[in-house]
Parts: sequence; structure tokens; C-alpha cells
Amino acid sequence: MDYRILGRTGVKVSPLCFGTMSFGDIADAAESARMFNRCRDVGINFFDCANVYAGGRSEEILGGLIAGCRDDIVLTSKGVSSTGGDINAGGASRRHIQLAVEDSLRRLNTDRIDVYFLHHYDADTPVDEMLRALDDLVRQGKILYPAVSNWAAWQVMKAQGLAAQAGYARIECLQPMYNLVKRQAEVEILPMAAQEQIGVIPYSPLGGGLLTGKYGRETQPRTGRLIENKMYIKRYGPADYHQTAADFAAHAAERGVAPATLAVAWVMAHPSVTAPIIGARNLAQLEDSLAALDVELTAEWYAEITALSATPPPAHDRLEEVR
Repeated sequence: MDYRILGRTGVKVSPLCFGTMSFGDIADAAESARMFNRCRDVGINFFDCANVYAGGRSEEILGGLIAGCRDDIVLTSKGVSSTGGDINAGGASRRHIQLAVEDSLRRLNTDRIDVYFLHHYDADTPVDEMLRALDDLVRQGKILYPAVSNWAAWQVMKAQGLAAQAGYARIECLQPMYNLVKRQAEVEILPMAAQEQIGVIPYSPLGGGLLTGKYGRETQPRTGRLIENKMYIKRYGPADYHQTAADFAAHAAERGVAPATLAVAWVMAHPSVTAPIIGARNLAQLEDSLAALDVELTAEWYAEITALSATPPPAHDRLEEVR
């Protein structure tokens, strides 16, 4: 496996990161172990989690699985999202982040989290307050690299400027949504990450299942989260997304590649992407995503796939300058 450097940290990670959101939820402990072991078998050393996944159960299961190989694993987790009924059981205040990290360390059965994400931007907490919280944790050795998920590019760069000014640990990794139908990250986030040497581990490379081939020209499932889950219906409801999914499924069939495999390979091929986060409900579903490791996308093939969806407009209105 060709490992990649995470931003400018010097840490080498596999080109796929396994997301453990299914652990303790749609995957029980036994199935979670099978998926974890399969990932380790193919050389994956990068695992993503969050304190809110399955109410903390995902961290507990992952903590048990990494016990015998902790120093070989690059481990991530996240805070900010609310974890209880108390008014302060969420957010990016120093108070909450300190408590959230302590709880995650306990569930993960480890003394440090390698990459710790603020799960989303907290408009109620000043950015310098968030950075101080993360820097405190770095100095305590409880987290190694601060990171953010679902932040806009301007928010990231504001944080980097404040961190440089105050001498705090800077943001070293980003976790945006990115797939063939959700390409907004190409406008500012991915170019910024390349320029600033920030690692990028995008989530949802399969578009919540939209790009798995279930939504083809002749097939439309009757059940599934894109049919039943209000958040996913809103996120992936536009008709042009479904048209792209159908065109993509047809393209994958012509190439003789599973759509899920090709969708992950396309995200993995972007030069600013360190490692897409793959997830699965069971071992059989995992195999299609792992197969992306064996796909070699030529520049021409990559361009063919890219052309199946609309390129987002640039961050300015000077369209004549777009190359």
C-alpha cells in the first residue's frame, strides 16, 4: 500500500480511512470486529470516530479493537455535538471540549487521540477560545493534532491566522463532505488545503448511498436512508443529483467496476485528498470500498467521471478567468 503524509505532520496514513459510525449501531460488536480486522489485513492504519456515534458505543467498540495495536493506529475522534440534556453538553467552549476529550479517551481506552476534530463550527464560541482549548489539550498530550470538520474555508483560515499570532497549535486536518454530486469543496476548501499543507479526509464519498448503483436509470429502491431519512432526503434530494447517479452507475457498468468502488476511487484520486473516509454496515458492503485501492484512474478516466456532474462555480464572478 502506498501510504500518504497527513498534511505537514509527517504522519503516514493509508489512502483510505475507515469510519466507524456504524459500530454499535447498525453493526454489532462482532461485525464491527470483522470489518476492523479486514481493514487491518489490507494495511489500513487510519480510523475515524466521534463521541456522538451510537451514543458513545462506537468509541467503546473501537477502543477495544485497537487495544492490541494502538501504536500502529492513527486514531481520530470528534467533539462539539451535544451529548446530553444539559445546556453545556455541547459546543466548542474550553469547558465542554476538555470534558468531551476526557470522555472520549476513557471510551477509546487510550491516553491520546491522534487527530481531534471540532465536529462543526460553533458560532457561539469565539475562534480563539476554541483554539486555546485545543492547544491546551495538545500541551497536555491528550490530543496530538487539532482538526475541524464541516468548516468553511474562511473559518479555517481565520483559525490559522489566530493560531499563528498566539503561538497555538494550528489546524492540521479537515473533514469536509465530498463526492461526485457534492463538489463544493473544490471551490475553496481543497485548494486552500493544498496551499496550506493541511490534510483532508472527506466523508460521504458514496453520497449517502446515492452513488452505489442502487439509483440507476432502471432501478430505484423503495427503502433506504435516501428514501426514509429526512436529513438525507434534503441533502441528496435534487433531481440533478439523481441523474448524475444514474449516469455514473451506467458508466461504472460500462467499465466493469462496481459503482461504490469507482466513487471512492474518484475521491481518492483528487490531489488535495489525503484519504476518503469509507464506512459500511457489514463486511460484504465494505469490500466494494476496499476495492478502490486496486483502481488506477488515468487522467482521462478521471475527467470522464468528473464530467458526469456539474462543476461548481468559482468563488468569484469572473468566469472568463476559469481555466
